[in-house]
Amino acid sequence: MSEPLKLLLVEDDNNLGNLLLEYLRAKGYQADLRVDGQQGMEAYAKGGYDLLILDVMMPVKDGFTMAQEIRQKDSTTPIIFLTAKSMKQDTISGFQSGADDYMTKPFVMEELLLRISAVLRRANGVEPRPVEPEEYLFGDSKFDHRKQVLHTPVGERKLTTKESELLRLLCAHSNEVLERSVALNTVWGNDSYFNGRSMDVYIAKLRKYLREDPAVEIINVHGKGFRLVAEVPEGPQ
Repeated sequence: MSEPLKLLLVEDDNNLGNLLLEYLRAKGYQADLRVDGQQGMEAYAKGGYDLLILDVMMPVKDGFTMAQEIRQKDSTTPIIFLTAKSMKQDTISGFQSGADDYMTKPFVMEELLLRISAVLRRANGVEPRPVEPEEYLFGDSKFDHRKQVLHTPVGERKLTTKESELLRLLCAHSNEVLERSVALNTVWGNDSYFNGRSMDVYIAKLRKYLREDPAVEIINVHGKGFRLVAEVPEGPQ
């Protein structure tokens, strides 16, 4: 029987830290908890961790600093950041510090588990880090997520930021189920009832725009989420 994977969780919020610790252990991981960056570095120095989960805003030493110090001598141990911040620059700073993934609080436990599994698969060479295309092509349409412009057979439309973020997620999960909780936590920051109603409004808007392309449809997957279904145009023979 193989040894359980060993995780180091560094989180200064006692309630969240202990909740995550119990959850990770219940899911079969061997997990340790530390409450600030200095304690985290001391635990890391003893070695043996397969993945690190670091809060960003911590006393004594913040998560970014801790990650930078680790990356000076260790370029392989995966790091996931947890933070209450949601600004784009903070996300960039996180990845510049050496993060493999980044989650904004609040989040659902199941999503963290999925992120851990995905990061570990990439770290072990089973799954390469996905590279996002400059634009998404589906049906007879294309979506430039950088400029937030949707091109359909009828013309082009400038999308709002939330419309763009939601369509970007749907495209990234094209022909797969995009779970409601994942979309809500990624775009709205949490999966509250009111944010759920707001997301349904945005889904309706995107459906209206995509009616201009009969080869594309956003369908409901009952009890789970949404799926962007698109016919693949035939290329030249």
